[in-house]
Amino acid sequence: MKTRRIGTTDLSVTEVAFGCASIGNLYRETSEAEAEAVLSRAWEAGIRYFDTAPHYGRGLSEMRLGRFLKSRPEAVVSTKVGRILSPAGSTIAEADGYVSPAQNDVRYDYSGDGLEESFEQSCERLGRTEIDILYVHDIGEYTHGAEGNRPHREAFLDSGYARLVRLREQGRIKAFGLGVNECEVCLDLMRNAGPIDVILLAGRLTLLDRSAEAELVPACTAAGTSLVLGGIFNSGILATGPVEGATYDYGPAPEEVLNQVAELQARSEALGVPLATAALHFAMQHPAAASVLLGTAKPASLTRNLDALATPTPRGLQALFG
Repeated sequence: MKTRRIGTTDLSVTEVAFGCASIGNLYRETSEAEAEAVLSRAWEAGIRYFDTAPHYGRGLSEMRLGRFLKSRPEAVVSTKVGRILSPAGSTIAEADGYVSPAQNDVRYDYSGDGLEESFEQSCERLGRTEIDILYVHDIGEYTHGAEGNRPHREAFLDSGYARLVRLREQGRIKAFGLGVNECEVCLDLMRNAGPIDVILLAGRLTLLDRSAEAELVPACTAAGTSLVLGGIFNSGILATGPVEGATYDYGPAPEEVLNQVAELQARSEALGVPLATAALHFAMQHPAAASVLLGTAKPASLTRNLDALATPTPRGLQALFG
């Protein structure tokens, strides 16, 4: 599988990455055997870049990935900081969409000490002393609201950013950046904190939502900041189409979005291309993309998406992208 460079670093990642939210029991419980099977399928396909986070099952995803990669040190791993886990005070059956998560409570901390504590916890769960890419997770108004994000932004600007620079200088990480669902916080922190190597951007550079192209993509190009694309199906609707119960941005799709997707589906099917295949090719062929995340708990789903990416780009599909 082809690799692409991250920012101006010496680190390269495979152009397809495996996103590990689902093996943290996102929306449904995944057994240890099922998690092992889908990770094995990713590895067999040539994927060598794996992304996880403490948020994914309150540490469960990191622990499962760490066990799988124990004998595969050549894998590139990214995880995220900003959430600190601690033993739960009471039994947790479900948390933030994750079923039967690891029994941990969580708190946000974007200060230097908080980010480093989160990093060290992740190293322990992953069984590593170094992590290739560290993303600051869910900082911004999308997650915290305007008032709630203000102290997090201040903490990051005061000491969080400098601590990430130090971790990179120490060789504990090779690259760092942001893992978010919005463009605004990326532009803000790139202006006011300092240069970053990479952004994992979920849902804002897709066949449906191309809002990143207005300002963020040019800013990243000018700064030498890479983009890793997540949420390329916009949490489901670009995979399912505008069916009843379709989801967009982690909730029921509004009528306006259903209508937009119906038009995209009609145009792609007129070219003989399923909507999901068009969405995959859009992300993979975007000139700003260093890697595209595929996340699932099912080997068959991963295989289907990889097969779709392997098909030649149908004639006329670029017009749909335009």
